[in-house]
Amino acid sequence: MTDFTMKTDADGVATILWDTQGKSMNVMTLDGWVELEALIDQALADDAIKGVILTSGKPGSFAGGMDLKVIAKMKEMAGDNPAKGLFDGIMNAHRIMRKIERAGMDPKTLKGGKPIACALPGTALGIGLEIPLSCHRIFAADNPKAKIGLPEIMVGIFPGAGGTTRLTRKMGAMTASPFLLEGKLSDPKKAKAAGIVDEVVPADELLSAAKDWVLNAKDADIVKPWDQKGYKMPGGAPYSPSGFMTFVGASAMVNGKTKGVYPAAKALLSAVYEGALVPFDTALKVEARWFTNVLMNPSSSAMINSLFVNKEALEKGANRPDVADETVKKVGVLGAGMMGAGIAYVSAKAGIEVVLIDSTQEAADRGKSYSTGILDKGISRRKVTEEQKEALLARITATTDYAALEGCDLIVEAVFEDPSVKAEVTAKAEAVIPTDAIFATNTSTLPISDLAKASKRPEQFIGIHFFSPVDKMLLVEIIKGKETGSRAVAKALDYVRQIRKTPIVVNDARFFYANRCIIPYINEGIRMVKEGVAPALIENAAKLVGMPLGPLQLVDETSIDLGVKIAKATKSAMGDAYPDAAVDDVLFWMADEGRLGRKSKSGFYAYDDNGKRQGLWEGLAAKYPEADAQPELIEVQHRLLFAQVLEAVRALEEGVLEDIREGDVGAILGWGFAPWSGGPFSWLDMLGTPYAAERCDQLTETYGDRFSTPDLLREMAGKGHSFYGRFGPQAQTAA
Repeated sequence: MTDFTMKTDADGVATILWDTQGKSMNVMTLDGWVELEALIDQALADDAIKGVILTSGKPGSFAGGMDLKVIAKMKEMAGDNPAKGLFDGIMNAHRIMRKIERAGMDPKTLKGGKPIACALPGTALGIGLEIPLSCHRIFAADNPKAKIGLPEIMVGIFPGAGGTTRLTRKMGAMTASPFLLEGKLSDPKKAKAAGIVDEVVPADELLSAAKDWVLNAKDADIVKPWDQKGYKMPGGAPYSPSGFMTFVGASAMVNGKTKGVYPAAKALLSAVYEGALVPFDTALKVEARWFTNVLMNPSSSAMINSLFVNKEALEKGANRPDVADETVKKVGVLGAGMMGAGIAYVSAKAGIEVVLIDSTQEAADRGKSYSTGILDKGISRRKVTEEQKEALLARITATTDYAALEGCDLIVEAVFEDPSVKAEVTAKAEAVIPTDAIFATNTSTLPISDLAKASKRPEQFIGIHFFSPVDKMLLVEIIKGKETGSRAVAKALDYVRQIRKTPIVVNDARFFYANRCIIPYINEGIRMVKEGVAPALIENAAKLVGMPLGPLQLVDETSIDLGVKIAKATKSAMGDAYPDAAVDDVLFWMADEGRLGRKSKSGFYAYDDNGKRQGLWEGLAAKYPEADAQPELIEVQHRLLFAQVLEAVRALEEGVLEDIREGDVGAILGWGFAPWSGGPFSWLDMLGTPYAAERCDQLTETYGDRFSTPDLLREMAGKGHSFYGRFGPQAQTAA
């Protein structure tokens, strides 16, 4: 079986069909390149063939991109020189696409080539757009669900198979920048308006339109602008007045957004700038060299592994129990506050019937109106229609009547973080719902096993922890109680898959996984304030190492009084073992001052009347003066990062985490842990466990036992083990 096949019709038009075997969407493999080139050679050599249409055998899509396992394979094939293997593999792809682009034309006269059109039935991403860009004309079906673009930057690489060079030469650097540097995706009509595709036609006319063009194309129609004499880059070359301003601005934008920790964005900009100064074929070589540079960077491998390979595996049920399908048909949401309202929205959006319950009809209706607000905003941006809005809202029943829960196969409780309140609504719901329904609590701190005591069926009781705001956050943390059964886990996983979010499954423990890691990050920042470390140094050190928010801004966003509440509850539970008294001195003082964070327009930051941040609050320095001697940047960054990653290691050591992939993916999606690193375990693998253990010892000696080296890390350091080498999926399979 092959991925590419070709048929020639009576009019002499050859159609090359891309249909990757065993995949729902086409992906390019090393064998695929060989097959595609062979068919292109055959078409160009056959005098009976007048032109070619390249299209897909997959309904609704052209291609999803490159099989990223190819990158690892190219490295392996090169033996001791992986960079050469990658560069040669990339240049081979360039050679094949250049063959498509030149299509047999005379290199001097640019005549005699055969027209090659690409017909996109739908989604075309990554290499699935780079190949069409090498064709002479791109036709896209009018499929509003299709996504067209180059999203590589989102997983730590950039479009390195000609996409960067061709798009900038086709559109100009400024116009191409959102599609390259932000990974912007467009539907077909917007892609045409931007100049990415050439024509959008009804789906049933896609192939006929492409064929008609192929049969009528002239020599001039198939010569790319950059192959024509006198070509000038749209928007100006880098050394022109307009081009100079473009690249100065682009450099500032890239460094401002990435803080220098994402190598792919800088490499992409370098490839564009340097490539614009040389002929097209040389520019492809420049692009290949920068792409190789990025692929050899451990950050790139880590991001691909976590944000693509591992994320996809978890979404497909890598850790799902082997039980029958548990698709959710009707969900009951108890509590119509911000969390419950968000859960109702994402459930209804996924086509699930929702019953949204609160203690008063006014509160329930207010919860439903949250969906109305999101949908109205979508309508104003032309992303949602009135019909879609009405259909979604019709799936949400807002009520105070627990009898409406009859027939629900899943309950998600999202009431106040009070065990007695949760116990009360659990009993009310279980009196109505079917005996085989699964009951989930959305608690972020309370032990699942304790809450399950209020249930008549603890084996059907589970935690489903959403992150706020529910409609935007991608991660969902599923927590197994001591008695939670396999079917409850499967139900939770299937539900999370239905609402198109990424699940991680953890065992019950204080703060579960995400909160147990993020709280030490916040606390370390607050602790440094008391020590006299400049708050600006703390905040900027965090951002310069890839954290989306500094710890002080983060506590403002989540609210200082919530921090006080968590601190008091933790101290009550831990007693004399409680480690954060120094943090409480600062936090409790802030709360007593009435500075509760953004919601009160006053916290570690000052805010204007509209709640916009104005900078760090000057009163902080008056209470906690900055020390004359300030620590080095790397010292502050290591304190902030190790505070988080050591908790991740302890979670693995204690069995809270069962899969390090969930630890890495959960960290990035849940609280934004330095995505460039691939997550806590990937970062430790980059450092090497021997160095990580040594650094922990240094931090412990200077700052205390909270940085003490976990036994697992110490043992791995002694053996020179890596986390993915020991706990990764390949290691587990080998075991």
